[in-house]
Amino acid sequence: MFDVDMIFRIPALLIALTVHEYAHARVAVALGDPTPRFEGRLTLNPIAHLDPFGLIMLWLVQFGWAKPVSVNARNFKNWRQGMMFVSLAGPGANLITAFVAMIVFVILSHAGIREYWIMTTLRLICSYNVMFAVFNMLPIPPLDGSKVLMNYLPGRLAYQYESYSQYGSLILMGLIVLGLVGFIISPVIKFILDAMWAITTFIF
Repeated sequence: MFDVDMIFRIPALLIALTVHEYAHARVAVALGDPTPRFEGRLTLNPIAHLDPFGLIMLWLVQFGWAKPVSVNARNFKNWRQGMMFVSLAGPGANLITAFVAMIVFVILSHAGIREYWIMTTLRLICSYNVMFAVFNMLPIPPLDGSKVLMNYLPGRLAYQYESYSQYGSLILMGLIVLGLVGFIISPVIKFILDAMWAITTFIF
């Protein structure tokens, strides 16, 4: 959908994508897997993490993707826990980024700095990062939530669950087209944003 704020979506999307993928790479390397470093993903340069078509889709219809960070779980001491921590890192980094953006938004408001482009960009950074965090925690392969869930499933169930991952993208696309993903995550996104706003305005 084309609207007046589309130009401000670009920096917001770049920040959300970059933070998310960089966090995956950083935690993977910290846990012993050098693959992201070898592939040039241990950087905050957005170019290293972008899938051009995925970014365009995000910009136009608010559904898209970044270039996935390659991880070799065999380099972790405990591969299941390692994958869980790597998976949680992306959404966690998005939530932290959203909270920081909201803090800056509130501080600038109190200081009387309310230029439209600044405040709109900060608002979009906050909302996109929360959206990224919540969406990626859905337990549908290949999203991060599926890898977290797999860590808690018994071995046999985890294997069966992983065997269906080849259909995950199709299932996810179908749920999006039917509007079920938005129906599920919208209340969660609103709750998190409201909670962040309440905390931030109470502190500042």
